[in-house]
Amino acid sequence: SGLAMQKGVTVLNAPGLIDSGYRGELKVLLINHGAEPVELARGERIAQLVVQPVADVKLVEVDRLPESERGMGGFGSTGA
Repeated sequence: SGLAMQKGVTVLNAPGLIDSGYRGELKVLLINHGAEPVELARGERIAQLVVQPVADVKLVEVDRLPESERGMGGFGSTGA
């Protein structure tokens, strides 16, 4: 990001997650990787917010899974 490149400051727990039920103030944890203090001005852009839909998934417990094209192959089994 520009903040990291210009000032040596990064967001500590990126990406962060805000639960849909949270109603408090949004805060950003920053870490200064440099030796000198960094001053940030009010209104300076320090983070980005991405809003995404949340899927409402209903899980169903089963005794067996049906066969699939991939099967039980592990790492590397798809040829990718």
